[in-house]
Amino acid sequence: MNVSVPKESAAGERRVALVPEVVERLVQSGLQVTVESGAGAGAHHPDAAYEEAGAAMGDGFSGDVVAKVAPPSAEEIARLSEGSVLIGFLQPLTAADTVRALAERGVTSFAMEAIPRITRAQSMDALSSQATVAGYRAALIAAQELPRFFPMLTTAAGTVRPAKVLVLGAGVAGLQAIATTRRLGAIVQAFDVRSAVKEQIESLGARFLELDMGLEDAEAAGGYARPLTDEEQQRQRELLAEEIGKMDAVISTAAVPGRRAPLLVTEQAVKNMSPGSVIVDLAAETGGNCELTEAGETVVKEDVTILGPVNLASSMPDHASSLYARNVQSLLGLMAGEEGELKLDFDDEVIAGACITRDGQIVHEGARQAAGVTA
Repeated sequence: MNVSVPKESAAGERRVALVPEVVERLVQSGLQVTVESGAGAGAHHPDAAYEEAGAAMGDGFSGDVVAKVAPPSAEEIARLSEGSVLIGFLQPLTAADTVRALAERGVTSFAMEAIPRITRAQSMDALSSQATVAGYRAALIAAQELPRFFPMLTTAAGTVRPAKVLVLGAGVAGLQAIATTRRLGAIVQAFDVRSAVKEQIESLGARFLELDMGLEDAEAAGGYARPLTDEEQQRQRELLAEEIGKMDAVISTAAVPGRRAPLLVTEQAVKNMSPGSVIVDLAAETGGNCELTEAGETVVKEDVTILGPVNLASSMPDHASSLYARNVQSLLGLMAGEEGELKLDFDDEVIAGACITRDGQIVHEGARQAAGVTA
């Protein structure tokens, strides 16, 4: 099996699907790896490092399996061979045109975000690995943009109180944001509609913010939060607005796969915050948790700085690429036979669950619905 790695073409994308240390392990296991020249430059991996690891330099779309990070463009899909395998973030629930094009091209595609959330597949969970990076970076951005100290400082001029930070959503990104803001010395509270995460939040030294919303839990299958009813959402926003007004910084991470991000921070909540406060909205790409967020922009509203970073993991490409490459390596391990040949076992729940297109058809149920396929 030959695995090829193209240079990412999406604007601002600095990650690479495979790093030299992972390439070396793949080659040692009997796979061939071809890397497009410059593919690793954004993550500080020169061509020479890939060659030293055993890769050949060549066409990034030539392999039996093509490993990417960002969803392919129309031009990139045209470069894929019929019958080839594509691995990457494909946004199957929102990028219907991309999914249709892959099916029409005859490509067997696997979306990293569709990997089943089961114990056996944890090493392939790229959503979690990249969310770890995003949560960490969000905490640093909040600390940098806030015109106040995060930690308590005792100086000759007196004591400076620590900043108060609220993290909305306690998934992987939220938990990493909590851990990082705590390490920076802030007083941290966190809110999530899933009561099961209370213990995780408190284990990181933060306080679980409990709101009297009249519901016990809102956890759905796969560990995600279920969509709330309109009445539950309105009650949640009203209660949060009061708590947000007490904070110096808010980091929001709440998301529901395939849906617009839930609105948690209203314009009134922003008005309640002290001048100079900061909001970092990690859900900006899917509509934002804050009513005033502008994706990819930093805006100041009501004297509060609101940041809507997109593709935040790519801003830390070295470790983001390293983690992602290990996820891809684990998935490739399921695709390789004993002699290193490509062998796709669709009876395997991971292979079947992550597959989006196959034999000219869209086979993933969520992607089929998004693409309007009914038959």
